Amino acid sequence: MSFFKKLKDKFSSSTTSEKTSKKYETGLEKTRQSFSAKLNDLIARYRKVDEDFFEELEEVLISADVGVNTVMELIEELEMEVKRQNIKDTDKVKEVISEKLVAIYMDGNDSIPSLNLQEGELSVILFVGVNGVGKTTTIGKLAHQLKEEGKKVVLAAGDTFRAGAIEQLEVWGERVGVDVIKQSAGSDPAAVVYDGIQAAKARGADILICDTAGRLQNKVNLMNELSKVNRVISREIPGAPHEVLLVLDATTGQNALSQAKVFSEATNVSGIVLTKLDGTAKGGIVLAIRKELNIPVKYVGLGEQITDLQIFDPNAFVYGLFSDMIE
Repeated sequence: MSFFKKLKDKFSSSTTSEKTSKKYETGLEKTRQSFSAKLNDLIARYRKVDEDFFEELEEVLISADVGVNTVMELIEELEMEVKRQNIKDTDKVKEVISEKLVAIYMDGNDSIPSLNLQEGELSVILFVGVNGVGKTTTIGKLAHQLKEEGKKVVLAAGDTFRAGAIEQLEVWGERVGVDVIKQSAGSDPAAVVYDGIQAAKARGADILICDTAGRLQNKVNLMNELSKVNRVISREIPGAPHEVLLVLDATTGQNALSQAKVFSEATNVSGIVLTKLDGTAKGGIVLAIRKELNIPVKYVGLGEQITDLQIFDPNAFVYGLFSDMIE
């Protein structure tokens, strides 16, 4: 059975999978249109798989922001696979590419990474990321999801420096129906997080989600702030934070990789949330992040709606990328 056929069968076999595939199909429309058009054009111009074909394929993948290092490795693997299977027809290469893209992301592990939540204890999720990437909105959407799953959630407004950040989180708290712990603008973020922990414990919450400042222009101060917040959390709850989620804007492409490297130095990032994936033609950044940083993408933003924050599924991602080509 072909790889595309397996993907199609997977997403037509259950309502949940079908809904997920539709979200990805719609959310990846810009990337798919750009990527598919270039790939189909390439395949139409080449009748055989040769060195020139691979050179142009390299350019197509780089233009989708898959990342130079990842592309070089992928091309090398494709060349070997084409020789192994004795593929002569360029049309058959599409399937090999899709298979390799999933393999790069999964890296031998078939399970989709879930949030590290503590059973019967308070779980602390720390959100980090520069201003403007959609951090506060993502916190609101995740709080909504977790509440829908029956969890009691509390938010801590630790981004005390950005104008309007506290108020924005409060609006989300009211919308979702969860408590928001805050202090006045300019307060010490670590003090807000400390208050959040005490409040979450007192109210019997399952999960505390902490917002933080993202002033990357002052890297030293940012690192000091995040280190202090981490120390306070781990002192009050040994082993916490249980997740440090870095929010990146997919539309910034390779710049998102640079941000990820800086935040990884400041704190132990356990997962990536990639927002605005529906607004970019460079969705390949998902693969670059996974391959070059070895940090799993745990969630992706595929639209403006409160339900458009999706757990990242590599198979659904590739399905969304190639859905125009799947018969």
